[in-house]
Amino acid sequence: MKDKLTIILAQPRGFCAGVERAIEIVEKALTIYGPPVYVRHEIVHNKWVVEDLRGKGVIFVDEVSQIPDGAITVFSAHGISEKVENSAKLRDLPIIDATCPLVTKVHKEAQRYEAEGRELILIGHVGHPEVEGTVGRVKQPMQVIASVKDIPSLQVKNPDNLAYVTQTTLSVDDTREIIAALKVKFPTIKGPDLRDICYATQNRQNAVRELAQHVDLILVIGSANSSNSSRLRDMGEEMGVTSYLIDDAAAIHPEWLDGASTVGITAGASAPEVLVENVIAHLRDLRPSEVRRLEGITENTRFKLPPEVTDKPFPQASA
Repeated sequence: MKDKLTIILAQPRGFCAGVERAIEIVEKALTIYGPPVYVRHEIVHNKWVVEDLRGKGVIFVDEVSQIPDGAITVFSAHGISEKVENSAKLRDLPIIDATCPLVTKVHKEAQRYEAEGRELILIGHVGHPEVEGTVGRVKQPMQVIASVKDIPSLQVKNPDNLAYVTQTTLSVDDTREIIAALKVKFPTIKGPDLRDICYATQNRQNAVRELAQHVDLILVIGSANSSNSSRLRDMGEEMGVTSYLIDDAAAIHPEWLDGASTVGITAGASAPEVLVENVIAHLRDLRPSEVRRLEGITENTRFKLPPEVTDKPFPQASA
């Protein structure tokens, strides 16, 4: 008989308020206006969520130019540049903005620092949709750095007139290190404090730190293009626990469990709880298992939905 496996669930895990809001916006748009609803880029970075919505009549596109005239248009939770927004407005598309309010806050901070005449530095990952959106919310060029190693190559006009903002889904520890190094090189640099790192990102990272104290193996449920999910896996490894990032239960290799008596499970902020349940069921098929839940923060944050999905302001809209 196989040894019993203890499955320990991180708390909190999975969907955050921004993701819940974005998905609810799309689903309400489908109900109010009917399919198809067009979404620029993935609404959130999770394959299961994207495929589920696609099956309900959502069409995901890379550019606004791919959206037919008059079609309901949703911008993803990651935010978009002013150029993208204007291109949709010029075509008079019915727009519903699902940008996470915490991302919108970063956009406004960048614009405020720009209005003060400061050069801008963005701590984040080049190519990430959130970073592209933030860079595109100001008129001046914004330099993007992802680590302390990038700081020496920064070229600035006035080292006494700088400001920084951050991608919301980064590791607080990594961001703290980068901000500290920026302040050493540029003592007068201005920027928001670390509370502007997404509360959900921080809570899930803290939960992984706690989880790592109790398990032999960590499974992080999330897509490879999810920045916060990838960071959770990295943190598990940094804590000395073998950790894997998986899309779903099918990605689990049975040999991963060899020698493990306790397995920790968490999920990135864009991964639904149904995937956690499926992973638990799969592990139970592989080994007799019991499930425990760690104590942790209960998140009660809820973001207001936009008016476009609380009534029907687009009577003329048609797919």
